[in-house]
Amino acid sequence: MERQTRLIQEQIDEITDGIEEVKYTQGDRFTTRQLERTKKNLEARLRKLQANHRKDDVVTFEELGVDRMFVDESDNYKNLFLYTKMRNVAGLSTTDAQKSSDMFAKCRYLDELTGYRGSIFATGTPISNSMTEMFSIQRYLQYNRLEQLGMTHFDSWASRFGETTTALELAPEGTGYRARTRFAKFFNLPELMSLFKEVADIKTADQLDLPTPEVEYHTVASKPTEIQKEMVKELSKRAETVHGGIDPHIDNMLKITGDGRKLGMDQRIINPLLPDEPGTKVNRCVENILQFWRDGQEDKLTQLVFSDISTPKAAPSKRTLRGASGKLDDPMLHALENAIPLDEPKPPFTIYNDIKQKLIAGGIPPEQIAFIHDANTEIRKKELFSKVCKGQVRVLIGSTQKMGAGTNVQDRLIALHDLDCPWRPRDLIQRKGRIERRGNNNEKVHVFRYVTEDTFDAYLWQTIEKKQNFISQIMTSKSPVRSCDDIDEASLSYAEIKALCAGDPRIKERMELDMEVAKLKIMKADHQSQQFRMEDNVLTRFPAEIKQNREFVAGLRADMETLAAHPHPPLIVPAAAAEPDAENHAPAETAAELTTGFAGMTIKGTTYDTREKAGAALLDACAALAETKGRESVEIGSYRGFSMHIQLEMFSAVSLTLKGQMSHKADLGSNPTGNITRMDNALDKMPGRIQALLRQIDNLNQQMEAAKAEIGKPFPQEAELQQKSARLIELDAELNLDGKSSDISSEQAEQQSAKSPRPSVLESLKRPLPSREKRTEKSKPTQQER
Repeated sequence: MERQTRLIQEQIDEITDGIEEVKYTQGDRFTTRQLERTKKNLEARLRKLQANHRKDDVVTFEELGVDRMFVDESDNYKNLFLYTKMRNVAGLSTTDAQKSSDMFAKCRYLDELTGYRGSIFATGTPISNSMTEMFSIQRYLQYNRLEQLGMTHFDSWASRFGETTTALELAPEGTGYRARTRFAKFFNLPELMSLFKEVADIKTADQLDLPTPEVEYHTVASKPTEIQKEMVKELSKRAETVHGGIDPHIDNMLKITGDGRKLGMDQRIINPLLPDEPGTKVNRCVENILQFWRDGQEDKLTQLVFSDISTPKAAPSKRTLRGASGKLDDPMLHALENAIPLDEPKPPFTIYNDIKQKLIAGGIPPEQIAFIHDANTEIRKKELFSKVCKGQVRVLIGSTQKMGAGTNVQDRLIALHDLDCPWRPRDLIQRKGRIERRGNNNEKVHVFRYVTEDTFDAYLWQTIEKKQNFISQIMTSKSPVRSCDDIDEASLSYAEIKALCAGDPRIKERMELDMEVAKLKIMKADHQSQQFRMEDNVLTRFPAEIKQNREFVAGLRADMETLAAHPHPPLIVPAAAAEPDAENHAPAETAAELTTGFAGMTIKGTTYDTREKAGAALLDACAALAETKGRESVEIGSYRGFSMHIQLEMFSAVSLTLKGQMSHKADLGSNPTGNITRMDNALDKMPGRIQALLRQIDNLNQQMEAAKAEIGKPFPQEAELQQKSARLIELDAELNLDGKSSDISSEQAEQQSAKSPRPSVLESLKRPLPSREKRTEKSKPTQQER
């Protein structure tokens, strides 16, 4: 309990700091209220944890002696507490699950015990729904690394790796559009993946290359019935009423969402008295199941049907129907009750029972059809899976939760049917993983996805597309790019389904145009930035650098003259007598050796005429400076016409600079005479530095001429951008964004899609520059080392 108390208190302290930061930066009141509400909730949890009546004497986790924890299907712990100052950003979940907080406490405890190596997570879908889950994984497994990088707060993490984008989306009611802000783009992907892979070993299907069957996808789009069309319109009216303000107990978007999902499945889920019309996606699913059942009779091929809506419910008992509530305790009344025959209670309508009855009517024996919900124990589930693998049960119907992860019945599976669209990409992956699995005896399998046009299905597939978009950018075996927001192959199939659901070809056209216009605008912005940058370079940067480099050349040439005026004097040293010649027994001729002397060095007023003395005095001056611990440059003397300056660098190192009109730096060592050689070498580099500067001046002149030739060129795809932007605005007006009229003329379209161009300075560049006397003389740059 002490550790949990400390963790909650740490979270309270972090939020308190966040509140103070928002107030200091004069942030909006909404963010402050939101953080204060979160703080109160945490304080309530802390009081509840510290309450006396909550204490018990059972064995604690620490007392169990656990030093390594393996967590399978770790994505079940994704809802870990976080707080953020962001507002109105879809896809950010700040909900907190008790099991996730408990897991976080255990991971922190094992981190302390094992040095951040005590927790191992395993899952096939680490990021199942939103980008906050990746941050949660890093908090679980590398909290210390986030602390080192200052990213324990979600806002800090998101500011480095994520970006919010605002785009038009189909409204949930399926009849219009709205603008929504979401996390749909990642930046700095190489750094993010490098950080993530410190704790993650990602293995994708293309890396493992397991012997799995080829999957053929089929999208079955059904036209809505007239009743469904009317009910969709009613959903739209209800949504408008909710947006306008209504008591949430009467109606809210959650109720509308639930009814929209049910309506997209079958109108009888809303009202069982409505007719069962042909051509609905449920009936088309039944037709496909029967076809594969007949084709697979010889090999006893099996099929799975997924539906998270309208699952089976227990039928009411006779006792319940009779209203027995424990008061019928008279034996005669019991006898009379049992003597009155009552009809069997009619089970409530569900899609499961409807499909089963239609399959039986189509010729499938009842014993070959099963519901996963009937296997309510592990033993029964094991028996059911065995029957499916043997082909005794050939059609198994279930939900993602009960028939997803852990269902291994792939031996004879030939087809999988997705009757509805789940909320999370993880659920689709888990569904597909039941059939695209090692151990399937079929070389080719089929996945059917059923949608109803002009219903809530369009919004569901769009939501899945947005989520799958950023998940695919992370969970890949390929090298990540710097930033990414393109939709991958899997996401494109979701986009196609969304377009089919919408039932309007203009929607797909608008989606494609939106992406193309966005890319063209980025390209135009980059072109304009290059134009502005080239103009600035031609006007200011190139001339300034050329002038500066010419002044550096002049300074170096003056220093070379100073150096030539203070050479080392030549020194003649007599050569040693040679040995007598072996044959003539006469000594060889003696000669004098010509070597370099020493020009002398003055340090603190004392002149030294030998290298040894000058080098020793230089080291003494450096040691004296190190004792003072001063950071300023100090002049200590002169050498060959240049003043000598020493300065204490970091880690107690001392640098020496010889200054004339330019600066010449030498790195000092511990050898007295070696330091003199280093100083001479620094001065001897001046001819090479002059040549490098002259080459740089030529390069700058060439760049300036090339930039002048490019300035003023228009954006190559300007006509294409104007055309597609105008068409996009027309489509927005036709599709009636948010139910508002948006009649825009072509002139207005052009005004909205094109910004006022910045006046070019090309003409001014072509005019001759004013005389040098009329231009303002700039001060010479400070001496610096090249």
